[in-house]
Amino acid sequence: MTSAILAIDQGTTNSKAVLVSAEGAILARGSSPVGIEHPRPGWVEQSPTRLRDSVLEAVAACRAEAPEVEILGIAISNQRESVTVWDATTGEPLGPVVSWQCRRTAPDCAALNEAGHAERVSALTGLPIDPMFPGPKMKWLLDRVPPGREARLGTIDSWLIHCFTGGAVHACDASNAARSQLFDIGAHCWSEELGALFGVPLACLPDVRDSSGDFGATRGVPGLPDGIPVRSAIGDSHAALFGHGAFRPGDGKVTFGTGSSIMTTLPEFIAPERGITTTIAWRLGGRTTYAFEGNILVSAASLPWMTEILGLPDVQALTDLAATAEPGSAGFVPAFVGLGAPYWESDARALFSGITFNTTRADLARAVTDSIAFQVHDVVAAMSAQSPVPLGALYVDGGPSQNGFLMRCVADVLGHALTQRDAPEASALGAAYLAGLSLGVWPDLDAIAALPRSGKTVSPAGGDMSRPLAVWRDAVARSTRPGAACRSE
Repeated sequence: MTSAILAIDQGTTNSKAVLVSAEGAILARGSSPVGIEHPRPGWVEQSPTRLRDSVLEAVAACRAEAPEVEILGIAISNQRESVTVWDATTGEPLGPVVSWQCRRTAPDCAALNEAGHAERVSALTGLPIDPMFPGPKMKWLLDRVPPGREARLGTIDSWLIHCFTGGAVHACDASNAARSQLFDIGAHCWSEELGALFGVPLACLPDVRDSSGDFGATRGVPGLPDGIPVRSAIGDSHAALFGHGAFRPGDGKVTFGTGSSIMTTLPEFIAPERGITTTIAWRLGGRTTYAFEGNILVSAASLPWMTEILGLPDVQALTDLAATAEPGSAGFVPAFVGLGAPYWESDARALFSGITFNTTRADLARAVTDSIAFQVHDVVAAMSAQSPVPLGALYVDGGPSQNGFLMRCVADVLGHALTQRDAPEASALGAAYLAGLSLGVWPDLDAIAALPRSGKTVSPAGGDMSRPLAVWRDAVARSTRPGAACRSE
């Protein structure tokens, strides 16, 4: 009988499930939409029950493609910085999933920053105080728990582990804990100081474990037998980095999606300066691998928006149109919910700049497309300025990474070659590899690095990008608050 690891990739808009063989091949796939709610302007949330059900639907669809495959274990990768709360006894959700995109805690974050806590929080966690990160969101959720209920808080991996194990295990992995804003990534533990600052009792939080290890076993899961071991959990961006085999310091990846995540591995822990974050990439056998990261809030999500405005049939038509225009003809900043790395300007707003009577539809399409590349450039520039090692292999993944023109724009502005992986399931593969390490499917990282991977190299054309970058920087300066400067230099 063929055996495989069942890898789940729980994302912002969809849940995916894949079966991964010992050869690293994907034997079957399944997916299901999650659904997103916007109860107020700037608020973004999801239903914990619907999120769980979407995972089960994806698993059922995946298993239906390959019903004869034996499941060796379960691997989980998940959307990060989204958090939820549930009853410790009954497992009943006690609030929504507050999304990583949600800005409801902006006033709380502003107050903490104004009170001078930003430097200390960054020193302990590697993260800025920003509505993207969970500390204030957890307090918001706890404040709305009905009296007399014992609450469990957690990132999405911990919620899924709870669901898969029938409530027997309340745990998360170190990579997800590192994104919580309550985990001291130098001391490798929940921080009493941070818990007090954000108003979150540490007793509500999950046990923090290695990214590859024992997270319990299935119990009472519809469509799955009891006793299947859950053997990995990791944040989706970290999982993609691992899935590419980016194990050498300086290697990195860019995941393109609604937003974008850029990560590069580090030889050791380095406290971040303004603009980027330091995070735990993964933890294996108690040993931590760190990474620099920059989170872009709105990336490829601007493409379908512009496609609709221009009345084009699809995103491919938009980038085809963009390819007919010169870079820098107009500027566009996709600050629909503020700007993330390396600016962290929550009050920035989206805008076009440099528009004249000569501006064409192609110029607008090119400005929107280029904005994705320019944001990546600014993050990579901030990382390179702080890293002790040069940028190594740079992998790209996510659906938009398969757009050839967009990737050429990224390579050109970076002046660095990209490895374009034909792997839309990069996060699921990374989680599967981690589970396989725990199960003995692969003995070590060298064996994982040696697994066959398809893809191609996208090299920069070598043109002068100084003028388009100047147009971009001017647009960013206009989009931010009065007096705010471009922070990518």
